[in-house]
Amino acid sequence: MAVTADQIRDTAIRLDGQIIRTPILEAPMLSRNLGCDLFLKLECLQHTSSFKARGALNAMLGLNDQQRQLGVIAMSAGNHAQAVAYHAEHMGIPATIVMPAQTPFAKVARTRAFGAKVVLEGRNLNECEGTVNALIQEHGLTLIHPYDNELVMMGQGTAGLEMLNDQPNLDILVVPIGGGGLMGGIATIARDMRPNIKIYGVQTELYPSMKLAVEGKEITCGGETLAEGIAVKKPGGVTLPIVDALVDKILLVNERELEWAVGALIEQQRVVSEGAGAAGIAAIHANPTLFAGKKVGVVICGGNIDPRLLASILNRNMAVDGRIARLRIDISDEPGMLAAISTTIGKCGGNIVEIYHQRLFYDVPAKLAKIDAVIETRGPDHVDEIIAALRAAHFQVRQLDDSAS
Repeated sequence: MAVTADQIRDTAIRLDGQIIRTPILEAPMLSRNLGCDLFLKLECLQHTSSFKARGALNAMLGLNDQQRQLGVIAMSAGNHAQAVAYHAEHMGIPATIVMPAQTPFAKVARTRAFGAKVVLEGRNLNECEGTVNALIQEHGLTLIHPYDNELVMMGQGTAGLEMLNDQPNLDILVVPIGGGGLMGGIATIARDMRPNIKIYGVQTELYPSMKLAVEGKEITCGGETLAEGIAVKKPGGVTLPIVDALVDKILLVNERELEWAVGALIEQQRVVSEGAGAAGIAAIHANPTLFAGKKVGVVICGGNIDPRLLASILNRNMAVDGRIARLRIDISDEPGMLAAISTTIGKCGGNIVEIYHQRLFYDVPAKLAKIDAVIETRGPDHVDEIIAALRAAHFQVRQLDDSAS
């Protein structure tokens, strides 16, 4: 069964009142920094903080009475899992979710909180398939596939319908791709509403499965990625031909670009996004000439990120931008040295975040010591100013990079 634009329109009517019609908002600060007129479709504000609530509900509304009684099963890195569990709880349907073993704790906990049975298995979605098939055979469960399902794709496509109804003059759509359900649905409705609109997909360099499949190349994927939500080794059989026919180009982003995008969204627009949700922003940042001066709609497809990981990303971004620096300062081991260092840094407007006093190691002479100071600054020029002031105060100082010790 081929998915059509009219089916997506009918799906939007069916889902009305049962999903959140998320806003598409202009992003002025990011627009200025990225050189385009940027609009964010905030699916991170959807039920369970992900677009997956759309497709999961549409598929589950199609279940018959026997299927509802026996229950459903899904394999997911977290967002589809939460969506299926959420709707199953509201519909009174038993749900079993198979998740990769390294799925962030926050996603596992939220899925269980909706009453679903969680089975942790494998390192990615494709390694979950054997377990899913065995449980289906044993218990007669109905699979709600995260992307390779026409009803799921129709549900995801309603996000694109809303985008173009709210912002009909967009020049470009940018959509993250895992298995292709979101992209397949959005591309279908977008080509019907705006035949000449540019549609770009985004995958990670570690998991370029759809891009390689479209290009007819052997698919090789693997590695730890911040965007685990789109870390799919095999594109969907239903989604692949649609993406191949309707998508203009698939862009790849690396892990550093994903980190930057997650940080930029929260710092510049106060939008909390997971790695997969920020993939579109990462692609624009990595390919500025492709989007320069255009009206660009980007799907922020999910906001389920572990708080500790988010904190780490923000700190790492500050270090890369020079807003956090680590200085090593040689001093004589006598009273008053630490106070002199603190005073000098303070007079320059720097903020000491952490400080370490090293005097017990053999590479440090007995009458000397080393100070490692982690300081918060306004940026690289400010770091240089602080280093110059310390040297003027007769301290030997150097800036350490992340690999220095």
